[in-house]
Amino acid sequence: QVQLVEAGGGLVQAGGALRLSCAASGRTFSSYAMGWIRKVPGKEREFVATIKQSGGITYYAGSVKGRFTISRDNAKNTVYLQMNSLKPEDTAVYYCAADRLVIQTVAGWDYWGQGTQVTVSS
Repeated sequence: QVQLVEAGGGLVQAGGALRLSCAASGRTFSSYAMGWIRKVPGKEREFVATIKQSGGITYYAGSVKGRFTISRDNAKNTVYLQMNSLKPEDTAVYYCAADRLVIQTVAGWDYWGQGTQVTVSS
C-alpha cells in the first residue's frame, strides 16, 4: 500500500512558476514509477509527466514539455513537478500517482493522491 500526499499548489500569475511535491509513505517508493495527472472540471483527465523508478527517464505531455520538469528524490520518498512559464490553461487539480509500470496515460495507476489545486491567472 502506498499513500500519496501532494503539496505546493496555489494561485500564480501567468508566466510564473510553482513547484509541486508529492510525499509517499512506505519503504518501497523506489519500486514505483511516479506520475502527475491533472484534471479540469468538466474535462477529461490529462497526463502530464512520468518518471521511472531510478529517475533517469522521464516522459511529458506535449502541452507541458519544455516548461515542466518532473524529478524524484528516492531518499526522501518524494516526487516533484517544477512548473515554469505557467499559462491559464494549466489551471487544474494536479494529482500524483504511483505504479510499478511506467505509464504515459491517465489510466492504470495503482495509487493516487488527493490532488492539489493550481490556478494560473491571466
